[in-house]
Amino acid sequence: MKNDEKIMKNEARQLAKLKKSAASGNSGKYFFILLVLIAIVNILDEVTSNLTVTVQSSFVTEFFVNNPFMGKYYTYEDGLAFHSGIGVFTYVLGLFTPFYKALADKWGRKPLFALSTLGMAAGLLVIYLSSSYIMFLVGFAIISFFMGHDIQIIYILEEAPDKHRAKIYSFLKSFGILGVILIPTLRDMLMGNDATKWREIFLVPSLIGFAAVLLVILLAKDTKVFVSERTAYLSRPYEERQAEKALKKSQKQAQRNQSGVFNGIKYIFANKDTKMLIISHIIFDAAMPAIALYFESAMHRAGMSTSNITKALFMVPVIYAAITFISGFIADKAGRKVTVTLFSVTCILGYILFVAGILLSWNPYLVGSFAGLYQGSYWIGRDYMNVMMTEKVPTDIRASVVGAEGLLVIIGLVFGYGSIIIGMTIMPIWWACLAISVPTVAVAAIMFALKVKETKGANLDEIK
Repeated sequence: MKNDEKIMKNEARQLAKLKKSAASGNSGKYFFILLVLIAIVNILDEVTSNLTVTVQSSFVTEFFVNNPFMGKYYTYEDGLAFHSGIGVFTYVLGLFTPFYKALADKWGRKPLFALSTLGMAAGLLVIYLSSSYIMFLVGFAIISFFMGHDIQIIYILEEAPDKHRAKIYSFLKSFGILGVILIPTLRDMLMGNDATKWREIFLVPSLIGFAAVLLVILLAKDTKVFVSERTAYLSRPYEERQAEKALKKSQKQAQRNQSGVFNGIKYIFANKDTKMLIISHIIFDAAMPAIALYFESAMHRAGMSTSNITKALFMVPVIYAAITFISGFIADKAGRKVTVTLFSVTCILGYILFVAGILLSWNPYLVGSFAGLYQGSYWIGRDYMNVMMTEKVPTDIRASVVGAEGLLVIIGLVFGYGSIIIGMTIMPIWWACLAISVPTVAVAAIMFALKVKETKGANLDEIK
């Protein structure tokens, strides 16, 4: 009984805050401020996601090739394979991420927005201060948990007008991606042609992250969709809601309108359309390690110098941001399905040209352009799979389904990691990546195009 009273008091406080937020309204000025905040955090998210990858050859060489790890020296490929194997275990933390994301359906979007930003900033700082591979792994584990939290994506989808949702999303996404140019800029300024100075480039984005946390706390509000839905839910008598839950449980009915990761998984597989979407997504995610994690190592092992790799890295975010911006117009005009399918094709073509470029010693800026094309295309396809999932589910379980989706795609990630770890020990890293990414992207795109329904123009408030 005391527990019920405590819950009711907490809910009363939350309801009062929600009503106050709803009464204040969201002006055009606030929407602009929110877009700026999301853009800053998107930049931090993209930089965090790419930073360790872009200095991969440097820390692998330091921790495994030039110095013994656990009393043993490694070849570059064996050291990279060892790091990749250890990296798989950091994804064990990913098993908890969906439960963390699901809290956004109860606590609201803003608390997790701030907390996730803080986590990324803290993880980057730990890596900057790392004096050993173990300390590096601690920082790597922290950013692996918090990056890609996607709360800012839910903000965009719930705040933007329906007919302009994809365009606004793609603009903010492309702006964040363009911010990744900070990485080669810092490499050029702080590393030059000295690969041993790789730690230096982690400090600046970390400080940006801590500043962003303060801005989110001071300026951001919860989304109007969440405020409306949660207010309506909490305005109902507590006893009535508890009785309804008990009735559904006793009748073993699907508890679709309750938040939680397991309910999110049930919802996904209870509907044919969302089930086919998640299966396509799992297969698509099997390509992620090969697509996203080894392009810098591939350039390094193909003989490119540190300075030429930096030149190539300047082009990656430029091309990525450009095609991401264009993708929003395609998604709003032709639909999400066309967008995913089209960019799956350009992903495959871009990767083939990238491999040709590093093997034939093409201009580093051209090599970087192809890297930007295949990486950008892949993430556009994956992002719009995520967007379509959010456009297929009700508001009161949306964050839970996003969390469940993140949990389920780990199946594909584990397969992709296992394949690439084996592949890089028996063949050059670029051939291993190509052999894994092309078939998985192709199969996923075909299944997606044939089995998943379009969501263009979906009204998120009316999804039942």
